[in-house]
Amino acid sequence: MVRQEADGLRRYCHVGTGNYNPKTARLYEDLGLLTTDPVIGEDLTRLFNQPVRLRPRTRFKRLLVAPRSLRAGLIEQIEAETEHARAGRPASIAIKVNSIVDEALIDALYRASQAGVPIDVVVRGICAIRPGVPGLSETIRVRSVLGRFLEHSRVFLFGNGGEPICWIGSADMMHRNLDRRVEALTPILDRGHVAEPAGAARHRDGRRHLLVPPRRRRRWTRHHLDADGAPLLDLQQHTAEQRQRMRRKARRR
Repeated sequence: MVRQEADGLRRYCHVGTGNYNPKTARLYEDLGLLTTDPVIGEDLTRLFNQPVRLRPRTRFKRLLVAPRSLRAGLIEQIEAETEHARAGRPASIAIKVNSIVDEALIDALYRASQAGVPIDVVVRGICAIRPGVPGLSETIRVRSVLGRFLEHSRVFLFGNGGEPICWIGSADMMHRNLDRRVEALTPILDRGHVAEPAGAARHRDGRRHLLVPPRRRRRWTRHHLDADGAPLLDLQQHTAEQRQRMRRKARRR
């Protein structure tokens, strides 16, 4: 949306991980970014006004856009984490998607794992990664979150040597998304918005965020109890209650 304001025209943009569908909105877990960032606004205007497939030289300053730059951009981020690890700097990768089968991305994750990068993948459906294979993927863990809502958000978090970078968007790591559709990922620029997942990226054992939570999940066998036999916290229920508290607090201001 473009709005005339006192200081000139301003673009209001929303980039989400889901669909604009009132029925699925009640059933799916998704994330969205509402922003007036002028650079993101310019990128999105260019994306809608210049079809990517017909304008191969179109460049985007902030967005990663399929079918041209999304796969390459993510691989570049993964390789940067690999270099951080080799140089002894803090490095980590956390990915949350519906499916991951793209060979180039999986190979990049394997190389990062071999360099010692801790990698957490939360995938709802199809997953072609083989985690925990000696000499190949020893630092990779794969989990699924199951609950009341259909997990649907796509999030990509990179430790970046202690200055985390987070992306959200609509693309799964599949050929149809990366090669045959127009998909976009946007960076999360507000440091406060990145703070919660970044904490777990720095502290692998403190998994207290939407990517790699110490809560109900599946990896071949069900994990729903802690070491003492007590039920683990339900991630989706906890998140819903947390958002309700935030809304009540905002109304009181």
